[in-house]
This record gives sequence, C-alpha cells and structure tokens, in this order.
Amino acid sequence: MKRREFITLLGGAAVAWPLSARAQQPGMPVIGFLSGASSDTYQPFVAAFTEGLKQTDYLEGRNVAIEYRWAEGQFDRLPKLAADLVDRRPTVIMASGNTAAVAAKRATATIPIVFTSGLDSIQIGLVTSFNRPEGNVTGVYTLTGEMPTKSLELLHELVPAASGIGLLLNPTNPNLSESVVVKEVEAAAHTLGKQIQVLEASTDAEIDAAFATLARLRAGALVIVADVFYNSRRERIAALALRHALPSIYARREYAVAGGLMSYGTSLSDIYRQAGVYVGRVLKGAQPADLPIVQSTKLELVINLNTAKALGLDLPPSFYWRADEVIE
Repeated sequence: MKRREFITLLGGAAVAWPLSARAQQPGMPVIGFLSGASSDTYQPFVAAFTEGLKQTDYLEGRNVAIEYRWAEGQFDRLPKLAADLVDRRPTVIMASGNTAAVAAKRATATIPIVFTSGLDSIQIGLVTSFNRPEGNVTGVYTLTGEMPTKSLELLHELVPAASGIGLLLNPTNPNLSESVVVKEVEAAAHTLGKQIQVLEASTDAEIDAAFATLARLRAGALVIVADVFYNSRRERIAALALRHALPSIYARREYAVAGGLMSYGTSLSDIYRQAGVYVGRVLKGAQPADLPIVQSTKLELVINLNTAKALGLDLPPSFYWRADEVIE
C-alpha cells in the first residue's frame, strides 16, 4: 500500500490531516482522529482504520472526511487538541489510545466517541459497563496488562542461561503504572530464577544510555514495555539491541519487522480495523451506548529469523509452530 500523505500545519506540529480532508464536500460527515502518537509511526494503523471504514462502505475523501490531530508523544497536548476537534463539530471522534480517549470524553458529552484502549475502560472511567457502555463512548479494549510477564517467560524459554534480564520502560507514559508492571515482572522473574534490572528512558539519549548500562551489567536479554515514544524509535531500539547482542522481546509486531528479535502482543492492525468498523456503524446512525465494548484477546507471536541468526540463537522447534509469523 502506498504511503498516505500528511500535511503538518505551520505553527502546530501536532495537527495534521491528509489531502483528502481538505477537499471535503459540503454535507460530508467528518471523523475527528485524535492520537498521542505521530502520523508517520501510525500510518499502518490509520490504513487499518480506513480499511474498517471501507467495510461499512465509507471511503475517505469520497463520502467521509477525516481530520487528524497528532500529539507527537506530548500527551499533555491532548486536551487542547481534543477541544479543537470538538469545536469543529465532527460527526464522530476516533480516540486512539487511553489518554486520547480520556481527553476526548472530557471535551464532549454529546459527540460520539470510539476509542482504542490498552487499559480497563471501566477502571479509567471511559464507560460504566462493557455490554452497555451508556453515554457517548464505546470502543475496542485490548488486554495488555500481562504482556511483560508473558514476554519474560518467552525470553526465558529462548535464552534460559540469561540470569539477568533488563526491563525498559518510559516513566513519562501516563498509561503505564510503573510500580505495578515492575512488581509483576519481578515476581515472575523470581519464579524463573532471574534478576530484573529496571531501566527508564524517555529520550533518545536515555535510550542509548540504557543500552550502555545493560552492556556494562552484562544483561542476557531485554523486555521492552509497550510505549508510543518507543514505537516511534523502533528501528533505533532494534538496532541497539542487535549491536549489543541483546536478545529482546517487544509488544508490537512492527518491532520485529524493523529488525527486533521477536514480539508478543495484540495485533494493533486488527484493533484499528475493528475501531473503523465501529466508527462506520456510528456514521450510519448507531448509538455508542448500543455498541458493546469489543474486547480484543487475539495475541500474536512474531519472530525475525534473520535477527535470531545474527544473534547466534537456535530457535527451539516449539517457537516455529507457535509463531503466528516468521520473518526471513
């Protein structure tokens, strides 16, 4: 698929929408797309979202327009971006991610909102029930809470001799309860006889420093906790892991495609496609309160065989038949 062209407005790097939005016809419904990420990083998921719209007979630029707002990893900008979208009176708002969803809900109680979320949407106050969301909000909820511990187990299976394992996370991520993640991973590590070295990084320099620290500590493997900023640096992170000969596991398939050893987690493409379907149903007149929260439980294991060979790893046969995808 050809890359979608985006326009970034002068004086507002977090505001962008494609050329088709500019050609909006009078009376055409408008989708407001709000995300804490960046447009270049999320292009594959925007494509999945528009594929979901297509399944409900909506084509961007033909019978629906989309206005995009990207916070570029600066989550504190989301409330202002959400308010700007609300002022433009879109037909429906697509809120990408937990923080964007919360910002959108706080900005409007009347415009329908469809969200994607990696946290329990009841606990973070988006809805009161999965089956009957009530209000103006519904969406797709993906189970991600146990991913770091399951990733640790996969690393242990692949490199059982690694006694020390790094855990890299972004302390500025508002969706991350650092203490909970660390406690759960440390408990799992104790069961496996491993020691966890927690490293924090929220800038490029800190990512480089984290890998230097892991090399100095002679860590045997690394778990990367899912994060929007890390997603935008996936090629850099995968290259650093290979340079330091550090077997690493990630939460998204896109890391393995970028050269990471392996990933284990939910399929974001499936999640955004489903969100597109829900937005299409709202455009056709469905009320969010009548659309139950979709709970995405599909998990995929993706292995980059070239990276495994470069690291000198012999994958156990069980990894081949369990993998959803092997990149060669």
